[in-house]
Amino acid sequence: MRQGAARALSGSPPEFAPLERPQIFVESDMQAPGLYRLAGGRAAVLSRPGHGPEMPNEDAAALFPLGPNSGVLAVADGVGGRPAGGQAARAALEALGAALERAAAGGTSVREGVLDGMDAANRAVLALGLGAATTIVVAEIEDGAVRSYHVGDSGLLVVGQRGRIKLQTIFHSPVGYAVEAGILDEREAIRHADRHLISNALGREDMRLDLSSEVRLAPRDTLLLASDGLFDNLRTPEIAERIRRGDLARSFTQLCLDCRRRMESPREGAPSKPDDLTVIAFRLG
Repeated sequence: MRQGAARALSGSPPEFAPLERPQIFVESDMQAPGLYRLAGGRAAVLSRPGHGPEMPNEDAAALFPLGPNSGVLAVADGVGGRPAGGQAARAALEALGAALERAAAGGTSVREGVLDGMDAANRAVLALGLGAATTIVVAEIEDGAVRSYHVGDSGLLVVGQRGRIKLQTIFHSPVGYAVEAGILDEREAIRHADRHLISNALGREDMRLDLSSEVRLAPRDTLLLASDGLFDNLRTPEIAERIRRGDLARSFTQLCLDCRRRMESPREGAPSKPDDLTVIAFRLG
């Protein structure tokens, strides 16, 4: 990480600002987290490129405030090796936002809005006609409860104050399924030669959507969404330990700093993979 970026990320963060309108972050190079109030809680967001200034950030993030205790958070990661990954991530989040607006105007539920939005996002990426694809992970927050929706290997965690994982998405990839089946452990998976391969994405006619049951958030639980730039550089227990306690802005900033250091300063026994990094963290209150 550049020295200036490190100083900006590690400095005193601003206050959490009320978010009244949807915010979508595309091709971002954020030097410090954005801090917002929505859905009855506080959210921190950071999105940065991982391959140098000559390569645009193909991740995107979105915050959609929908009411005093309702909102949607989303991270999309344009698939590498395909054309126009950044366009695909942007198109997906814009389509999701439009569907949520239609649901609110029509008086339908947030859940219906997200489901319609995921279908619309897939159509929007296909309509680019470029062979582009993107992963996406979405958190629906209503009255202190969260439900996840995801396609691909962007991930979501709910971490309790003591570090217990209360909700975790399964990566749509051969390696992700091997971990879920107990064939690989996380240390083996994070170094696996095929970890970058995914089996599901927006921009495919056979796209498949996974959604979780509703999980109620305790006051000190932390909800986290991220592109694979986080999960390829920090193991789940390391993420949980960094984000589970302390001031949200500071613990979030330290998480992002540690991930960037892993990318840029490989050391023996620790994972390291340069990539775009996009993370959102949320707590109630």
